[in-house]
Amino acid sequence: MTTELLGIILIFLVSLGLAWPLGKYINRVFTDQPTFLDFLHSLEEKLLRFAGVNPSYTMDWKQNAKALLGLNLVFFLFAFLFLLIQGSHPFWNPVQLGNWEPTLAFNTAVSFVTNTNLQHYSGETGASYFTQLIVFCWLQFVSAGTGIAACALIFQGLKNDKSSQLGNFYKLFLKSCTRILLPLAIVVSGILIWGGTPVTFEGLQEVTTLEGEKVQVATGPVAPMVAIKQLGTNGGGFFGPNSTHPFENPNYLTNVVENISILLIPMALVFSFGFFLQRKKLALLFMGVMTFLFLAFVSISVVEEYKGNPLLTELGLAPSPNLEGKELRFGSMASSFWGISTTSTSNGSVNSMHDSHSPLSGGIFLLDMMINAIYGGVGVGFINFFVYVIVAVFIAGQMIGRTPDFLGKKIEASEIKIASLVILLHPFLILAGTALASYSLSLDPDLGWLKNPSYHGFSEILYENTSAASNNGSGFEGLGDNTPFWNLLTGIIMLLGRFFPIIGPLALVGSLSFKKSIPQSSGSLKPESLAFGVVLLAVILIVTALAFFPALALGPLADYFSI
Repeated sequence: MTTELLGIILIFLVSLGLAWPLGKYINRVFTDQPTFLDFLHSLEEKLLRFAGVNPSYTMDWKQNAKALLGLNLVFFLFAFLFLLIQGSHPFWNPVQLGNWEPTLAFNTAVSFVTNTNLQHYSGETGASYFTQLIVFCWLQFVSAGTGIAACALIFQGLKNDKSSQLGNFYKLFLKSCTRILLPLAIVVSGILIWGGTPVTFEGLQEVTTLEGEKVQVATGPVAPMVAIKQLGTNGGGFFGPNSTHPFENPNYLTNVVENISILLIPMALVFSFGFFLQRKKLALLFMGVMTFLFLAFVSISVVEEYKGNPLLTELGLAPSPNLEGKELRFGSMASSFWGISTTSTSNGSVNSMHDSHSPLSGGIFLLDMMINAIYGGVGVGFINFFVYVIVAVFIAGQMIGRTPDFLGKKIEASEIKIASLVILLHPFLILAGTALASYSLSLDPDLGWLKNPSYHGFSEILYENTSAASNNGSGFEGLGDNTPFWNLLTGIIMLLGRFFPIIGPLALVGSLSFKKSIPQSSGSLKPESLAFGVVLLAVILIVTALAFFPALALGPLADYFSI
């Protein structure tokens, strides 16, 4: 137990320790300060000019939003086309895998463009090497780059004083890929290769098992995809079992490196906010609120999984950790810590099967995604948190009888309306999707995609919709999700859950950026204060509880109390 506990403490402390200097570096990238990768400047300029983009041209929030949506539409069409014709071109397809069914191609293209990576397919049996690298791995870079660039635009809008210009999305997007994601991915993939993760373009390989049987084993260019899937909070695995697979995650060292990679950039972007706006204390407060929730959720999950299954204890078996669906080389604690890490950051990769965790742990995974702002996905996690901040500022202002303001900008009706709509969209997508799926199942119980009855079956439906709306991608795999119904439903939810929560805050910060900053007075709300931190924490928990408690009570809580 002590060794396992020390392991997860090490992962968290190293992630936090590396995030501070990385946050400084990201701020230098955002503000065009010198970095060790300045030799890429000429190439970046040429690429932008070739694409018809003037890198020195700055845009307001509407122009940036149009650029973001237009570029991602191109990415989607590219991915959708190549999935439809996977078996019709000769490139890197040694096993001769065929074309994809249209609804699965739609769902998967949407999934990778939206940084969700909700995989209704199994990579080793469904995707060629060309698809894995040129479609999926590439999309994992550009979807993460989209989130980071959007975050940088938010930072600039908060810093502006009577200026509507937020920056150039195209330039920030490219630099996010070349200056942040690519160098980190090279380092992490190198460590993974050294740790035993394969990189090969051969087809199926014949190996002899310990029993002497000869079997065909799928490999491929695994390490590069695993590196960016974790760093970009994408989560899409090369193999169906994801990071439970020994080729994606061979040993405890690779597990530590991958888990740090999941947390690193989301944490660093919080610190980068402090450096960018020169409000380090405020960044530390935000990090403190996020970390309080994160560690509380880790504690609950770790304790639950270490206690084991009470039904086995009732049968007279000795109490032991719940190891169902977990890898023995990692243990229950590292599996719980990964589960909280991946649902906190909208990463979605797994090193254990979430469906096999205890009901309370599964409920915590759900709650993590329902909040969708504890560190969060690369870039968009801070954006979601920022929306909660605006609501908390408004409530705190009403409590002290002052016109609410944030960083010297008055928060007025238009900003509150946008923030409220963004916050309400998230539960609407989750609960409406869950209701629609439950209703469809009630009309035809023989649909066949729900394997578990009662409370746990409802949790599986709720989890799938929550994962899609949160752009997370993990799943309770008792659900048969590769059907036209689920492919179309979750595809639509992923699109709405990705782009509305980006465009809404861009509009909000576009409104704030044009306002003149007002000097702080003795009556001004100080967002760095502990009191505001408590209000912010309360807003996050109360909003989430009001929206989701009935659904959680019907699913994981009922499941928990039934055993």
